[in-house]
Amino acid sequence: MNIFKAILETGTSMIRTFDGTEPQIADSAYVDDTAVVIGDVIIEDEASIWPNTTLRGDHCSIVVGEGANVQDNAVLHEDTVLEPYSTVGHSAIVHDATVAERALVGMNAVVLDAAHVGEGAVVAAGSVVTEGTEIPPSTLAVGAPAEPKAEIDDPELEATADRYVEYAKEHAEMSERLH
Repeated sequence: MNIFKAILETGTSMIRTFDGTEPQIADSAYVDDTAVVIGDVIIEDEASIWPNTTLRGDHCSIVVGEGANVQDNAVLHEDTVLEPYSTVGHSAIVHDATVAERALVGMNAVVLDAAHVGEGAVVAAGSVVTEGTEIPPSTLAVGAPAEPKAEIDDPELEATADRYVEYAKEHAEMSERLH
Protein backbone atom coordinates (compact mmCIF):
# COMPACT_ATOMS: atom_id res chain seq x y z
CA MET A 1 0.00 0.00 0.00
CA ASN A 2 1.20 3.49 -0.82
CA ILE A 3 2.43 5.26 2.35
CA PHE A 4 0.40 8.39 1.54
CA LYS A 5 -2.82 6.43 1.18
CA ALA A 6 -2.03 4.73 4.52
CA ILE A 7 -1.59 8.12 6.17
CA LEU A 8 -4.94 9.24 4.73
CA GLU A 9 -6.62 6.17 6.19
CA THR A 10 -5.21 6.76 9.69
CA GLY A 11 -6.55 10.31 9.84
CA THR A 12 -3.17 11.83 10.68
CA SER A 13 -2.72 13.44 7.28
CA MET A 14 -2.86 17.12 6.48
CA ILE A 15 -4.00 16.27 2.95
CA ARG A 16 -7.55 17.55 2.54
CA THR A 17 -10.31 18.02 0.03
CA PHE A 18 -11.75 21.44 -0.71
CA ASP A 19 -15.24 21.89 -2.12
CA GLY A 20 -15.26 18.22 -3.11
CA THR A 21 -11.90 18.29 -4.92
CA GLU A 22 -9.26 15.89 -3.64
CA PRO A 23 -5.51 16.31 -4.24
CA GLN A 24 -4.03 13.86 -6.76
CA ILE A 25 -0.72 12.45 -5.57
CA ALA A 26 1.36 10.04 -7.64
CA ASP A 27 2.36 6.83 -5.86
CA SER A 28 6.05 7.63 -6.40
CA ALA A 29 5.77 11.17 -4.98
CA TYR A 30 7.00 12.01 -1.48
CA VAL A 31 4.77 14.20 0.70
CA ASP A 32 6.00 14.78 4.24
CA ASP A 33 3.23 14.17 6.75
CA THR A 34 3.56 17.73 8.10
CA ALA A 35 2.88 19.24 4.66
CA VAL A 36 -0.55 20.78 4.10
CA VAL A 37 -2.03 19.88 0.70
CA ILE A 38 -5.56 21.17 0.06
CA GLY A 39 -7.95 20.81 -2.85
CA ASP A 40 -7.06 21.05 -6.53
CA VAL A 41 -3.41 19.98 -6.32
CA ILE A 42 -1.65 17.53 -8.62
CA ILE A 43 1.68 16.12 -7.46
CA GLU A 44 3.32 14.11 -10.23
CA ASP A 45 5.77 11.18 -10.21
CA GLU A 46 8.89 11.53 -8.04
CA ALA A 47 7.95 15.07 -6.97
CA SER A 48 8.66 15.89 -3.32
CA ILE A 49 6.86 18.07 -0.81
CA TRP A 50 8.91 18.69 2.33
CA PRO A 51 8.08 19.51 5.99
CA ASN A 52 5.70 22.34 6.83
CA THR A 53 4.95 23.33 3.25
CA THR A 54 1.51 24.54 2.21
CA LEU A 55 -0.03 23.85 -1.20
CA ARG A 56 -3.46 25.47 -1.14
CA GLY A 57 -5.48 24.70 -4.25
CA ASP A 58 -8.72 26.17 -3.00
CA HIS A 59 -9.63 28.56 -5.85
CA CYS A 60 -7.30 27.49 -8.68
CA SER A 61 -5.14 24.48 -9.41
CA ILE A 62 -1.56 23.79 -8.42
CA VAL A 63 0.58 21.39 -10.43
CA VAL A 64 3.89 20.07 -9.11
CA GLY A 65 5.55 18.43 -12.10
CA GLU A 66 7.54 15.22 -12.26
CA GLY A 67 10.64 15.36 -10.07
CA ALA A 68 9.93 18.91 -8.87
CA ASN A 69 10.48 19.72 -5.21
CA VAL A 70 8.94 22.16 -2.74
CA GLN A 71 11.24 22.55 0.23
CA ASP A 72 10.54 23.16 3.91
CA ASN A 73 8.13 25.99 4.84
CA ALA A 74 7.42 27.02 1.24
CA VAL A 75 3.94 28.13 0.13
CA LEU A 76 2.23 27.59 -3.24
CA HIS A 77 -1.18 29.16 -3.86
CA GLU A 78 -3.62 29.93 -6.67
CA ASP A 79 -2.88 28.96 -10.29
CA THR A 80 0.70 27.76 -9.82
CA VAL A 81 2.68 25.42 -12.05
CA LEU A 82 6.05 23.91 -11.22
CA GLU A 83 7.30 22.26 -14.37
CA PRO A 84 9.36 19.04 -14.21
CA TYR A 85 12.48 19.07 -12.06
CA SER A 86 12.01 22.63 -10.83
CA THR A 87 12.88 23.61 -7.26
CA VAL A 88 11.19 25.94 -4.78
CA GLY A 89 13.61 26.59 -1.93
CA HIS A 90 13.02 26.78 1.81
CA SER A 91 10.41 29.37 2.88
CA ALA A 92 9.83 30.64 -0.67
CA ILE A 93 6.39 31.70 -1.93
CA VAL A 94 5.04 31.09 -5.42
CA HIS A 95 1.62 32.66 -6.02
CA ASP A 96 -0.25 32.27 -9.33
CA ALA A 97 2.97 31.85 -11.31
CA THR A 98 4.96 29.36 -13.39
CA VAL A 99 8.41 27.99 -12.60
CA ALA A 100 9.78 26.32 -15.73
CA GLU A 101 11.69 23.07 -16.04
CA ARG A 102 14.95 22.91 -14.04
CA ALA A 103 14.43 26.46 -12.72
CA LEU A 104 15.19 27.23 -9.08
CA VAL A 105 13.45 29.69 -6.74
CA GLY A 106 15.88 30.41 -3.90
CA MET A 107 15.24 30.44 -0.16
CA ASN A 108 12.82 33.14 1.03
CA ALA A 109 12.23 34.35 -2.53
CA VAL A 110 8.76 35.42 -3.69
CA VAL A 111 7.31 34.88 -7.18
CA LEU A 112 4.06 36.82 -7.69
CA ASP A 113 0.99 36.62 -9.93
CA ALA A 114 1.43 35.93 -13.66
CA ALA A 115 5.22 35.82 -13.37
CA HIS A 116 7.20 33.23 -15.32
CA VAL A 117 10.61 31.93 -14.28
CA GLY A 118 12.25 30.57 -17.43
CA GLU A 119 13.80 27.15 -17.96
CA GLY A 120 17.03 26.72 -15.99
CA ALA A 121 16.75 30.21 -14.45
CA VAL A 122 17.57 30.95 -10.82
CA VAL A 123 15.77 33.46 -8.61
CA ALA A 124 18.30 34.37 -5.91
CA ALA A 125 17.50 33.92 -2.23
CA GLY A 126 15.34 36.73 -0.85
CA SER A 127 14.47 38.14 -4.27
CA VAL A 128 10.98 39.25 -5.32
CA VAL A 129 9.73 38.52 -8.84
CA THR A 130 6.93 41.05 -9.27
CA GLU A 131 3.59 40.51 -11.02
CA GLY A 132 3.83 39.69 -14.72
CA THR A 133 7.64 39.55 -14.80
CA GLU A 134 9.34 37.15 -17.22
CA ILE A 135 12.70 35.84 -16.05
CA PRO A 136 14.55 34.63 -19.17
CA PRO A 137 15.82 31.04 -19.39
CA SER A 138 19.27 30.29 -17.92
CA THR A 139 19.39 33.64 -16.13
CA LEU A 140 20.21 34.60 -12.55
CA ALA A 141 17.63 37.11 -11.28
CA VAL A 142 18.44 39.10 -8.15
CA GLY A 143 16.83 41.79 -6.00
CA ALA A 144 13.48 43.31 -5.11
CA PRO A 145 12.22 43.67 -7.71
CA ALA A 146 14.22 40.82 -9.24
CA GLU A 147 16.19 41.75 -12.35
CA PRO A 148 18.32 39.56 -14.62
CA LYS A 149 21.98 39.90 -13.62
CA ALA A 150 23.84 37.19 -15.50
CA GLU A 151 23.45 34.23 -17.77
CA ILE A 152 24.10 30.95 -16.01
CA ASP A 153 25.15 27.48 -17.08
CA ASP A 154 25.67 25.49 -13.90
CA PRO A 155 25.05 21.74 -14.20
CA GLU A 156 25.18 21.36 -10.40
CA LEU A 157 22.32 23.84 -9.94
CA GLU A 158 20.36 22.16 -12.72
CA ALA A 159 20.82 18.84 -10.89
CA THR A 160 19.24 20.14 -7.65
CA ALA A 161 15.91 18.47 -8.38
CA ASP A 162 17.64 15.19 -9.26
CA ARG A 163 19.26 15.19 -5.82
CA TYR A 164 15.89 15.87 -4.19
CA VAL A 165 14.36 12.88 -5.99
CA GLU A 166 17.02 10.76 -4.26
CA TYR A 167 16.58 12.54 -0.90
CA ALA A 168 12.84 11.87 -1.07
CA LYS A 169 13.44 8.16 -1.63
CA GLU A 170 15.75 8.11 1.41
CA HIS A 171 13.19 9.87 3.58
CA ALA A 172 10.37 7.61 2.43
CA GLU A 173 12.44 4.56 3.37
CA MET A 174 14.37 5.69 6.43
CA SER A 175 12.28 8.31 8.23
CA GLU A 176 9.88 7.09 10.89
CA ARG A 177 7.47 9.06 13.05
CA LEU A 178 8.19 8.41 16.75
CA HIS A 179 5.00 9.86 18.25
